[in-house]
Amino acid sequence: MSTKKAHNQTEIIVTGFGGQGIILAGRILGMAASLVDKKESTLVQAYGPESRGGACNAQVIISDTPIHYPYVNTPKILVAMSQAGYDKFAPFLTPESILLVDQDLVNPEDAVCDSFAIPATRMAENLGNKMMANIIMIGFCTAITGAISADAAQATISTSVPKGTEEKNIKAYSKGYDYGRSTLKGREKRAAGQTGVMA
Repeated sequence: MSTKKAHNQTEIIVTGFGGQGIILAGRILGMAASLVDKKESTLVQAYGPESRGGACNAQVIISDTPIHYPYVNTPKILVAMSQAGYDKFAPFLTPESILLVDQDLVNPEDAVCDSFAIPATRMAENLGNKMMANIIMIGFCTAITGAISADAAQATISTSVPKGTEEKNIKAYSKGYDYGRSTLKGREKRAAGQTGVMA
């Protein structure tokens, strides 16, 4: 194996409040990386004093090489699904970080890095289940950051969600993924100063 990518490590924090499926989102990211993409991954989860409604976060590290320390100090990717979660971890962001937020729940004022927003909870409500906002966010994160492959994400979601809900969850994932792809396309278009339709 080539050692060129030796310290290619992606540190991710997913944060929000209890009941949003934050820990599940972290678990899916970590499992997709290790079981399907065949990388090393770790998951550390933290809850506030009360599980539902309290602050919680999942810290995921994905690496090409063994991981010696499972805690995230400087997130490369911060996925924030609550204002309190964003406020807690925003100070650790660097200009190289990528910030993903639920635009109806988080106002990332003065973010030091590139930020991307998606109305994940609203989209989940439109699909008939607010609880799928975390899955929509995984799709969005996969499209924007490429931290895990799309195949790995879908395969892991299928085995991680309650039986009988696989199809709905894959649909939610696809909505988030497509939204992410079109967000990136829109940015590319603006950067190129094009107003015409891109192929």
